[in-house]
Amino acid sequence: MAYKYLNILNSPSDLREFTVEELPLVSRELREFIIENVSKYGGHLGASLGTVELTIALHYVFNTPKDLLVWDVGHQAYGHKILTGRRDRFHSNRQFGGISGFPSREESEYDVFGVGHSSTSISATLGMAIANKLKGLNKHHIAVIGDASIASGMAFEGLNHAGDTDSDLLVILNDNSIGIDASVGALKEYLSQKDAENKNLSNNIIEALNFKHFGPIDGHNLQELVDTLELLKTIKGPKFLHIHTIKGKGLKPAEKDQVTYHAPGKFDKITGELFQKPVADNYMKYQDIFGKTILHLAHNDEKIIGVTPAMPTGSSLKYMMEELPHRAFDVGIAEQHAVTFSAGMATQGFKVFCTIYSTFLQRAYDQVIHDVALQNLPVVFCVDRAGIVGQDGATHHGVFDISFLKCIPNLIIASPSNAKDFQNLLYTASTYVEHPMVIRYPRGNSDVKTLDMTFQSIEIGKGICLRKGKNTAILSIGKMRWNVEKAIEQSRKDISHYDMRFIKPLDIAMLDDIAKHHEHIITIEDGVLSGGFGESIQSYFSQHHPKLNVKCLGISDEFIQHGETEALFDKIGLSSKKILEYLNTL
Repeated sequence: MAYKYLNILNSPSDLREFTVEELPLVSRELREFIIENVSKYGGHLGASLGTVELTIALHYVFNTPKDLLVWDVGHQAYGHKILTGRRDRFHSNRQFGGISGFPSREESEYDVFGVGHSSTSISATLGMAIANKLKGLNKHHIAVIGDASIASGMAFEGLNHAGDTDSDLLVILNDNSIGIDASVGALKEYLSQKDAENKNLSNNIIEALNFKHFGPIDGHNLQELVDTLELLKTIKGPKFLHIHTIKGKGLKPAEKDQVTYHAPGKFDKITGELFQKPVADNYMKYQDIFGKTILHLAHNDEKIIGVTPAMPTGSSLKYMMEELPHRAFDVGIAEQHAVTFSAGMATQGFKVFCTIYSTFLQRAYDQVIHDVALQNLPVVFCVDRAGIVGQDGATHHGVFDISFLKCIPNLIIASPSNAKDFQNLLYTASTYVEHPMVIRYPRGNSDVKTLDMTFQSIEIGKGICLRKGKNTAILSIGKMRWNVEKAIEQSRKDISHYDMRFIKPLDIAMLDDIAKHHEHIITIEDGVLSGGFGESIQSYFSQHHPKLNVKCLGISDEFIQHGETEALFDKIGLSSKKILEYLNTL
């Protein structure tokens, strides 16, 4: 498609050559370009469609990259990437070897801070503002934060600190009433109530934090945006601009169904109709297995509670929220609160299942240790998106959870390799009250198309032998089972295969038996090797069976880029093909 304006925009300095009257034409082309590319190649859609006018106005008014602009969260920033020299590479967005789906300091000088998670922009931008003041540099510092992100505790910490400084900081609240799911909490209600009042707000929480408050204004009115930003450039100290936008703006289905079109996959760019997924996708996703199983268990046990930090749809806790809303809670983008809230309920005898993405759990590490494990409260952490997750990249790969959780006393850590084990572990966790438990599971398809709601308890710390061979034994955890099985079949070697199921405690009896019948041991995990599952196995064998030869396969000491999951597994040596190549060297 020919773009009159966009095709000559290679940097924000080119944008500043246009008149304000031409900017709506630029915004129309930029929106069309985003729809065109995401419809073909996939990616996040709604958030960036909603910030098209804001993106143009910011780069038009401010002298980026000298003036520093931080996006929170990063999937608002497609327009920003396109206007800052990445238009011709945008088709590679989130693809293996292509540009990142989030701002990345390694990728562009315009990406001044990496943002894959949320609620970091105010703290980071304040740090930049104070640093540049110390250096005697005159720059503007702008943080764009979504209304769901600003409800996070870290955002409030940043606001509280910034309000006690004279830093040249502009915080822009992009208020569209939705993150991935609808925004929740009292702050959302406060914003809605204040919008109904006149713009000269009294009793304003932002002004109480010593910010000069402006808005709310229409985030799709370029003239009003430009005029307001020009005014704000002249005002010193902390400033706060409240704008209203529509997530999915410009594509009617995306405006109507904002949850689905957050990241819709490929679709028809004219009608917005989603393309049918392949037949293989009829296999149930692990997330839906969790959601439907926990709902079934909750119907039969009134003590079961579900908790998620802003991911009811992604985690599939939505099923329980719809049928048992008084026992399922979306607490917003507040992982620390989610964990300690769960701990509080556990003290009163409830069986709390806290479902949380692996990389999001990192944000609540202190709470897992001090508020749950130290007090030995039987909270069940359902750690979603464990392992390599694909195109979201380094900020979202759940490859650290084994390592950072394994060292914590009282925690039981399980990683099922199939749907039935997952269901049985959820059932086991609902009856087990001695220690907190972690059940980690991957993103995407399982091995079943339908669910059988009959359950068996799984003995804590017990693995299973999948295949009995000679001399060499492979010990796998979680979804790595399937790559291992395929590699063994193709190798035609007589190799044993064990699904350990538990990372902590280890099945010591099984390990001792393995040691009696094998000389070579291979461990395979979709997590980092340092502090991981394999390291535990290696440590046990070195102490009790030192003559065994142990090789650990996993993720080395590096961050893994974005790309299709199979391409990434191949790159890091965990695909069935790469495992087979290793087996052929034995």
